[in-house]
Amino acid sequence: MSQKAIREYTGKRLLTECFNRKYPGTYKFSNIALITPKTDIEKLPETHKFLKDEKLVAKPDQLVKRRGKLGLVKLNASWEEAKAWINQRRNNEFKAGNVSDVLDHFLVESFVPHAQEEEYYVCIQSIRKGDKIMFCHEGGVDVGDVDAKASVLEVAIGDTPSTEEVTKALLGKVAAERKAALAEFICRLFDFYAEYHFAYLEINPVVMMKDGNGYRIAPLDMAAKLDETARYECYKIWGDVDFPSPFGRSSCPEEAYIEDLDAKTGASLKLTILNPKGRVWTMVAGGGASVIYADTVCDMGSAQELANYGEYSGAPTKSLTYKYAKTIITLMLKHPHPQGKVLIIGGGIANFTNVADTFKGIIMAMEEAAERMKENKVNVYVRRGGPNFQEGLENMRQFGVRTGVSIEVYGPEDHMTNIVAKALGKDTVPQPSSLRSRGSAADLLRTNSNTNLSEDGKVRPRLARRTTTPGAKPPTSSPWDLFTPDTRCFIYGMQPTAVQNMLDFDFVSGRSFPSVACLVYSFTGNHSRKFYWNTKEILIPVYAKLEDALKKFPDVSVVVNFASSRSAYDSTVEILRYSDQIKTHAIIAEGVPERRTKMLIRKASDLGVTIIGPATVGGIKPGCFRIGNTGGALDNIIASKLYRPGSVAYVARSGGLSNELNNIISQHTDGVYEGIPIGGDRYPGTTFMDHLMRYQKNPEVKMLVLLGEVGGVEEYEVCAAMKDGSITKPLVALCTGTCASAFSYEVQFGHAGACAQGQEETAIAKNSALKQAGAVVPDNFNEMGLSIRQTYQKLVKEGVIIPKPEPEPPQMPIDYKWARKLGLIRKPSSFMSSISDERGQELIYGGMKLSTVFEQDLGIGGVLGLLWFRRKLPSYFSKFIEMVLMVTADHGPAVSGAHNTIVAARAGKDLVSSLCSGLLTIGPRFGGALDDAAKKFCWAFDSGLMPEEFVTTMRKRKELIPGIGHKVKSLENPDKRVEIIKDFALSEFKSTPLLKYALRVQAITTRKKSNLILNVDGCIAVCFVDLLRNCGAFTRSEADEYIANGTLNGLFVLGRSIGFIGHFIDQKRLKQTLYRHPHDDIWIVPFDQDV
Repeated sequence: MSQKAIREYTGKRLLTECFNRKYPGTYKFSNIALITPKTDIEKLPETHKFLKDEKLVAKPDQLVKRRGKLGLVKLNASWEEAKAWINQRRNNEFKAGNVSDVLDHFLVESFVPHAQEEEYYVCIQSIRKGDKIMFCHEGGVDVGDVDAKASVLEVAIGDTPSTEEVTKALLGKVAAERKAALAEFICRLFDFYAEYHFAYLEINPVVMMKDGNGYRIAPLDMAAKLDETARYECYKIWGDVDFPSPFGRSSCPEEAYIEDLDAKTGASLKLTILNPKGRVWTMVAGGGASVIYADTVCDMGSAQELANYGEYSGAPTKSLTYKYAKTIITLMLKHPHPQGKVLIIGGGIANFTNVADTFKGIIMAMEEAAERMKENKVNVYVRRGGPNFQEGLENMRQFGVRTGVSIEVYGPEDHMTNIVAKALGKDTVPQPSSLRSRGSAADLLRTNSNTNLSEDGKVRPRLARRTTTPGAKPPTSSPWDLFTPDTRCFIYGMQPTAVQNMLDFDFVSGRSFPSVACLVYSFTGNHSRKFYWNTKEILIPVYAKLEDALKKFPDVSVVVNFASSRSAYDSTVEILRYSDQIKTHAIIAEGVPERRTKMLIRKASDLGVTIIGPATVGGIKPGCFRIGNTGGALDNIIASKLYRPGSVAYVARSGGLSNELNNIISQHTDGVYEGIPIGGDRYPGTTFMDHLMRYQKNPEVKMLVLLGEVGGVEEYEVCAAMKDGSITKPLVALCTGTCASAFSYEVQFGHAGACAQGQEETAIAKNSALKQAGAVVPDNFNEMGLSIRQTYQKLVKEGVIIPKPEPEPPQMPIDYKWARKLGLIRKPSSFMSSISDERGQELIYGGMKLSTVFEQDLGIGGVLGLLWFRRKLPSYFSKFIEMVLMVTADHGPAVSGAHNTIVAARAGKDLVSSLCSGLLTIGPRFGGALDDAAKKFCWAFDSGLMPEEFVTTMRKRKELIPGIGHKVKSLENPDKRVEIIKDFALSEFKSTPLLKYALRVQAITTRKKSNLILNVDGCIAVCFVDLLRNCGAFTRSEADEYIANGTLNGLFVLGRSIGFIGHFIDQKRLKQTLYRHPHDDIWIVPFDQDV
């Protein structure tokens, strides 16, 4: 979910279009026109006739608040007056409060004369359970404290208010004769709000004036936000909608570029420029982590030097990370800083993103800018964990060694934000002395096979494996448990990597059977897929229909839904039909429209079903159950002790930060009991309280951790629960996003819900409330681990927690692909290729980028040279190749290859089959003469045979000379194709000894018969040999090898394919039927004749 503000013009356009469509002739709204930087203001009346016919209102349309009080509204003006007023301010800077910006968008609309008492205030805004309508009988610029004065009507999601409900709840202070029309308008406004997926719609004032026997209602001032994630549903009714930047922060081209990249990928890429001349630049992985890094920079006194906010997440490709990193680095190097620059490449411990792969893109961008980075005294600080982080960090180190760029690299053994302290010269967070550096993934996976002794020398108990089997119904559990060691799920969507990750977790946790019963994937028929259970291969079924899966596995109680944001709602509604069996849903997709999520929340609540997500990585219950990729790679599962339960349960917004919490909690306590990242949307399926109350009731949970963020008010429910005694267990809590107060304008952080819509939604306000309610609230994320450690040690001292011996987890094998990626094994390649490579930023032909191929206009001949010979050929060589393709493209429909193609096409075969039918005729008797001619002429020439000797020798051997002779053409009727090729060779080639030799042979053979000429096959053959041997691009041995390998026949095959395809298309165009050869053209040999 992403609530984004729109221009007043856009809101009024949508309202007018909707009401005109639904209630034609009922409402008369103001005419409107938008002036943008590209508008020719002098010509505007030509397309908007009302401008010269009516009195007007003019005002900036750039999300400026309180325009009336700022003197930014021109009322009751003629077009000339309005135009002059606009021109006086247009493209000039204006300061509003603490921010200033250039005024370049203006709204001009009809002026509506009215009395003060005809003004009302109405606002509809989204809340968790639905929407809230606020109404005040006094509107306008002096409306005052609306929250205190307005009447409120809450409408449950999916419901529509009636006029009776609106009248009773909202219109108590409105004159009786006005109530009916006003109530009807508010109901219709609500329908518009819901249909168009608004998240906020405020009209102040909306005026209601007497108009004949009725009333005219007109919205005068409007402020609105749309749910941007609903664009795919609403694109037809929205039309062209832009989402302007907040006043005071003009969007730069680089931000627009990243936004465009973000829109084209399933990954997430965000960039906001805060101070283009700032010293501190960040490139952070993960929406939650990006907020924490910004917080830490501000906490350490460098808010004014923070240059940007942004994040990349969701496993972006190498190409995307390269473009993202290049954009940031280019911006960073624009303005030198006397102290040099700092680039922080940070992030938490990834769940599924391959760290090494994403780092490759970043390193590529830094390689290109290495010299300028050194000139600008850029110091790079890297911290990351997750799948394949060891290789990624080592690649970063080697980049520094190779280029001389100053770089410091740290892994998950170091606190996440310590690199900020190091970059800014501040004190770092001390790490527990027992925490060792993670040498490699293999080390962690093999650690326990080397010794079964704990750190104090005692024998470690082995992790017990359960012996239960799947039952005929879901396993029984306590009311506070979502998962047990016997819980099974089905995966909605084809996600083999997530399934294997869950199975590996199951085995290392001591489960007796896999937690994944099956997959549901509607795009294929029923089948099975192979997975590993430790080293054993097993089959897990895939069903096309949900009901088939549920009938087969009645014990399944959880679904992990990997459907896309567009289909997550429909698929979840379908699964909710089986709520008697499926009690827990995890919805992974990001970008589910807000209204759809709220409808799912209502349906799930009515059915007693728990929803985790949307926009979540899932959740984890150590020793029991893992949702999808939660917890990251297996080495992190072991390092964070997630294979067995601890005493600490947490709930967080961020999926990426949940893995960081796993790491922190495992370092400072006996480990995690359960962890749920509820998702970053404004209204996730379940709240902090839903899970904290489960933990409160669970006797195995001794301590609670909450990691919230700026935006939303769910934390206040936690405060209330602590005050009234509903939550009594120790709670360590922190809301991130305190940096928001350092910015003079609203910043949308990485998660859709991470944006404060009022003072109470700020991180500072919520942290203060949590502290007052009795929670342990660290000053910042740097101190999170320390606060958790102190709280845990206090519970141990009090005897509430009794630490248990650390069990030895089972040794896990490493998948072959992963082991190879980590550099633990090696294997010779099955194939070798040296002509092209599609793995990088750009397709490469023979060592040349495709863009360069086009820039140098190499043509087909040049491309053939790169792919066949792995080198750039001289231009005349490329031209000759293209000539050969042109002259060999076709030779009429009667030749065997074309004939076969035609017969196959008329038999109803497809293009490829028909083409192959024709190509299979190419050989010694058709088309193969090029190779044979080249070989024979080369043999004769290289052997020193005189042309007369060559002809005589071939006659004695009773062999025809390939490349000599033609059925139709002769000296008197020369073949034009031969003339063209011969003339080009003689004029353009450096040397043509074999062509001249062949022409001397022709002079001898034509003495006997004038049609024994050098034919097109022979001419092409000898000319091509001359090219290979004498153009300077090949050695003699290379040239002879290409001839021996059949390269010449390749030219004929390539050229003639053009004609064969033409014949196929021609037969289809002519609608030719099945070919049957006439009997009178076939002689049946009598059976008594000897054949």
